[in-house]
Amino acid sequence: MNKNNEKINYWLELADYDAETAKAMLDSGRFLYVGFMCHQVVEKALKAVLSQNLAKEEVAPKTHNLIKLANLCGIYEHLLEEQQDFLAQLNPLNIEARYPQYKEQLLNAMNKSECEKIIFKTGDFLCLIKSKLKK
Repeated sequence: MNKNNEKINYWLELADYDAETAKAMLDSGRFLYVGFMCHQVVEKALKAVLSQNLAKEEVAPKTHNLIKLANLCGIYEHLLEEQQDFLAQLNPLNIEARYPQYKEQLLNAMNKSECEKIIFKTGDFLCLIKSKLKK
């Protein structure tokens, strides 16, 4: 049993909650926040992986950079190119959803179809992470 199961479960529970929130944002037509929430899902899933390898008293780094987190986890180089591209696509959505100068541009790019694709890919990535954590 991993010494950090509590931390791992904490991050995965938050990731699952945020995945449901992303779907709620899609259903309500609040497309700007779908990408933001999907970023949060992937970030928290990666922090669960990091928690598996940290000392009990250590905490995951306070970064939102998905590529950096995947590298810290030691999984980035093992991801398929399309998964690496997905992280690159999601990475800026954390910041862009928060600042007014990016919102208009982001709103134009985030339509229902694009959001459905992002949610699907996020779900796949979360399943991949969960399968890695079970090993």
